[in-house]
Amino acid sequence: MAETSADSKTWFITGASRGFGREWSIAALERGDRVAATARDTSTLDDLVERYGDAVLPLQLDVTDRDADFAAVARAHEAFGRLDVVVNNAGYGHFGFTEELSETDFRDQMETNVFGAMWVTQAALPFLREQGSGHLLQVSSIGGISAFAGIGAYHASKWALEGFSQSLAQEVADFGIHVTIIEPGGFATDWSGSSARHSEALPAYDAFRARVEEDRKARSTSGPGDPVASAAAVLRLVDADEPPLRCFLGVAPLGIARADYEGRLATWEQWQDVAELAQG
Repeated sequence: MAETSADSKTWFITGASRGFGREWSIAALERGDRVAATARDTSTLDDLVERYGDAVLPLQLDVTDRDADFAAVARAHEAFGRLDVVVNNAGYGHFGFTEELSETDFRDQMETNVFGAMWVTQAALPFLREQGSGHLLQVSSIGGISAFAGIGAYHASKWALEGFSQSLAQEVADFGIHVTIIEPGGFATDWSGSSARHSEALPAYDAFRARVEEDRKARSTSGPGDPVASAAAVLRLVDADEPPLRCFLGVAPLGIARADYEGRLATWEQWQDVAELAQG
């Protein structure tokens, strides 16, 4: 284990049991930083505790519990004395066409991906304001700026995360706090595997569902990104003097964004006469 140094950072990472959260925790610990790592089941963090000792603080947390979020952030601050990087990573993808979504499906998606991030952010801000520094990493997705059929609930959650995070960045800049919205493309995590949830399929959509799957495979020309490699990119972000508000992870997102935004601009320009008609 690397020795902690005077300039090491203290991290608070939600969803640290696997995927991005785990890889970024390991990368931070390997270079001598300290990490408060949260998981629903802290036994998934036992190997990190054994390897890194007191540099890692495992915290049991369901981010949908607002009181627990505030308690966990306070516990991390009490243990380490400061918070430098707060990573809202906990989340999952829900698969289902709009008509297939139950109220529970949609509410649960928003509770975890939006409200969970909101509560952790609110819990951390007083500590970051007091110390006059800090960096919030909000883990969104290319699905936070574009959208595809079959994961509308997920898109809704990430678009909401992006919206409040862009406002947040303006609100906290004077306190020396940075906000970066991380927008990964497809990575070899468990996002679409055992951690995903699915609505009950309606047969009426079966033919379209098959086309959506074919389109998805056609888009996946570059292959999934490597979660381990993503850690180096995240370290670059947190070490930057002036980090960006948004940053893609992976090769594919830029092309998706360019096509989407060029299409939006073309449509808005085509219908500008209607916009001006409405002006009066």
